[in-house]
Amino acid sequence: MNQHRKPRSGSVLGQRAVRIGLLAAGAAGIASAVPAQAATGVPRHTAVAADQTFSRADFVHHTQVRDSFTVRQFGTVDAATVRNQANAVGLGCSVDDHCRSVALSFQIVTMAGEHTRLKAVNKGDAVNKHCDGCQTLAGAYQFVVSTPRPFRLDGEARRKLADIHRRLDELTRSTAPATEVKSQADLLAAEVDTVLKDAVAHAPKGKERPRVTVHRHLDGWPGH
Repeated sequence: MNQHRKPRSGSVLGQRAVRIGLLAAGAAGIASAVPAQAATGVPRHTAVAADQTFSRADFVHHTQVRDSFTVRQFGTVDAATVRNQANAVGLGCSVDDHCRSVALSFQIVTMAGEHTRLKAVNKGDAVNKHCDGCQTLAGAYQFVVSTPRPFRLDGEARRKLADIHRRLDELTRSTAPATEVKSQADLLAAEVDTVLKDAVAHAPKGKERPRVTVHRHLDGWPGH
């Protein structure tokens, strides 16, 4: 398993996002691939991955930006549950004293198996609360690579992904408007998709075709 780490109002959503931030400030992730016992008594191999990025800007910390870029390679599994989430909150600023909150999370998961049961969740939530004129952006990008036979990303693919990760860090730290960050993040996601599709083109063949599934969820203001 490889890992690179680094106004819709609604009080319920805002409170939920803040609670998440208290539990996991910045970026956090867990992953495991462990044997599990099926109801039939037949051993199974189950993979679990959860990645999250949280950013909260307020009248004390006007600019808060976070990003996460993870690569998880699980090998052959019978079942997998993967979750990727980005949460951005802008709280208590004004038009004359605005906040900027950006959270971007890129999650790449590879797994092999002919009949793998997959549950994938990918979510981006941005909340402006009493924060007129604030820029708040949450972007979640999830890439699931499924191959019938065991497969690992080679050195060239990992180097290309590391370069994309570096540029994601630069984008997140930039002062570009939220609308520009969104469009540039989409371009980086398209590059990730290309790298992964090029890599699986050389994966061992099986009854099922290797595939790359992309989930994208962006939320935020202004202009989203």
